Amino acid sequence: MVDAARINALLPQTQCTSCGYPDCARYALAIADGEANINQCPPGGAEGIRRLAELTGRPVIPLNPANGIEGPRYLAVIDEDWCIGCTLCIKACPVDCIVGASKQMHTVIESDCTGCELCIPACPVDCISLVPVHEEPAPTGWAAWSQADADSARERHEQTRHRRQRAQAEHEERLREKAEHKLAHLAELTKISDEAELARKRAVVEAALARARARRQVDR
Repeated sequence: MVDAARINALLPQTQCTSCGYPDCARYALAIADGEANINQCPPGGAEGIRRLAELTGRPVIPLNPANGIEGPRYLAVIDEDWCIGCTLCIKACPVDCIVGASKQMHTVIESDCTGCELCIPACPVDCISLVPVHEEPAPTGWAAWSQADADSARERHEQTRHRRQRAQAEHEERLREKAEHKLAHLAELTKISDEAELARKRAVVEAALARARARRQVDR
């Protein structure tokens, strides 16, 4: 079996999920495990399939149209007049190439954009469009993308993934601490309530005993 890391190194790293997997690394793992074919990456196109076939020893086959078609490279562009600063595109971007803050205008760092298109369906006001990187006749597949581009995109994706994992872990830790604080507070309230009920019952008993003693004094 070919190592998944070597397969991943041959993928364009656009992280577009067109292959049917969450990112290039998991598509590479699926190929290595025999769960996926080598013709599911539109950004890599025919050249990408050829490279994967050479590495894996599998036959060269056409790109699966169910995954898309080989095409030119595009960049995402945000119409700043329509952007509402919802941050959904920032969360959708797999390589952190969109900058902005909540309720403030966002913009795309063009040099870092992989053209994955994941930000487009995330935008609720449809203010993101794609523009071609090259003039016609535009190159497609690996002809429109370099190994240096892929290596840079892979590094940014890994940094983004680790950062989001840390943020999620920190968020879960804060929730756990908050839940523990609430449970401790509830336990204290329950304890106070139990003590109050015990005191009430003790008072009822003592009052009954006092009445009984009082009746005995009268009977004498």
